[in-house]
Amino acid sequence: MNKYETQYGTDWESLDPEEAVERGYALGVAASLGEYHPDELDAIRGEMNSAYNTSMVELAFQEGKNEGKELDEDESEQVWNELVVGELPLDQDDVPTGGRNGLPTAIDITDALDRPERDSTDAVDLPEFLQ
Repeated sequence: MNKYETQYGTDWESLDPEEAVERGYALGVAASLGEYHPDELDAIRGEMNSAYNTSMVELAFQEGKNEGKELDEDESEQVWNELVVGELPLDQDDVPTGGRNGLPTAIDITDALDRPERDSTDAVDLPEFLQ
């Protein structure tokens, strides 16, 4: 079984335009990796009820095919995961490490607006910058 059939299956009975565009894109990526499914693409096009929706499926197919060709074909599993599944390879240098919740300090949430606990005397203490 190939990547497309594993991810989406081919036993659908009807598709809305969004699902058809998503499947068209995935078929384009699969085609760029050497897995052709012309019958599935024809069936998806036939399911669309307007020329506009049919052309959107065709555009999604071409976009998937073009984006798949831009990446390294030798890493077909990685290309499929990145473009269709949405799993991006994690680079440890790009992981934010500062502040609360791992956000960079420039966009970290300030605790200046946090209310003190009810039993705390922090509300009547001098602020740190005045001490």
